[in-house]
Amino acid sequence: MNKAKATMTVPVEQAVGMVLPHDITEVVKDVRKGCAFKKGHIITAADVEVLRRLGKEHIYVLHLGPDQVHENEAALRFAKLMAGDGISFSPEPIEGKITFQAARDGLLKVNKEALFEFNLLGEVMCATLQTNTPVLSGEQVGGTRLIPLIAERQLVEKAEAILRSFGPVLEVKELRKASAGIVITGNEVWSGRIEDRFEKVLREKLTGIGSEVIKVYFAPDDPERIAAAIDDCLAAGADLIVTSGGMSVDPDDVTRMGIAMAGAVDVNYGAPVLPGAMFLVGRIGAVPVLGLPACGMFHRITVLDLLLPRILTGERIGRRELAELGHGGFCRNCRQCQYPVCSFGKA
Repeated sequence: MNKAKATMTVPVEQAVGMVLPHDITEVVKDVRKGCAFKKGHIITAADVEVLRRLGKEHIYVLHLGPDQVHENEAALRFAKLMAGDGISFSPEPIEGKITFQAARDGLLKVNKEALFEFNLLGEVMCATLQTNTPVLSGEQVGGTRLIPLIAERQLVEKAEAILRSFGPVLEVKELRKASAGIVITGNEVWSGRIEDRFEKVLREKLTGIGSEVIKVYFAPDDPERIAAAIDDCLAAGADLIVTSGGMSVDPDDVTRMGIAMAGAVDVNYGAPVLPGAMFLVGRIGAVPVLGLPACGMFHRITVLDLLLPRILTGERIGRRELAELGHGGFCRNCRQCQYPVCSFGKA
């Protein structure tokens, strides 16, 4: 049966006793948008005027052929293939749509290539939050549906084949609970000439995502002393090192040298992010080492907030990953910060 024969329309006054083949939505501006009549509802005489008020002078009578798929069936078939680890959804579509939720706190990952190829088909759709968005359990992260009420089975199967070839479109990766060592550098802090403010900032960021701080060291602008402090953190069991300060181009800014002396490899210095351009990332063995410039003390959100969750999912951050941050890497410094519900770090 072809698509043209799948549906017939009848005047709403003649539809009493018939079964609705799809949800009918009611929209009241600034008040609500929801389902007024669900699929499967048997139309009564009292419903006629309500349907007319909703702009329905005719309704569909559905006759699905063997080569056709209803919107609800299609949405459920897509959702089962799109949802990866850490993603949940209700198997009951609402208005033909299935919405995905985060099943745990973590970092949303979107397979952008799979999403693009799926949406390229045209009569199917999936919309998501941006990849690398921090999310909380229960938060909505995307939705999928068939755009027409009915589609040819061949189209639905083609969409499914794309999804199978790429794997899940959505997943939420759990952040490991790091045991962090913090090394705060700078003669002015080490000597007590100024009060340190970095420890509080870094401690709050780390504990705020479930990690703990096991050691805090202060070191002067001396590469050997900085390296020794990092070594002490590692000896204490730290599986994440965060250094602060000493990352710019001044002669006394030697933190990078200290990180190198401590044995760091795969070091990348500089990120196309503001604030945070003089950020450093590397590793000592399997332990990530992060160098945060002084901007981290003054700005509420910096490059550290973009990369720390990714690192705690086990992701290796190299030059390519840093370069990709340029698109969306400019913070607007809003008077009332809404991060992560903003454009910062979103490409």
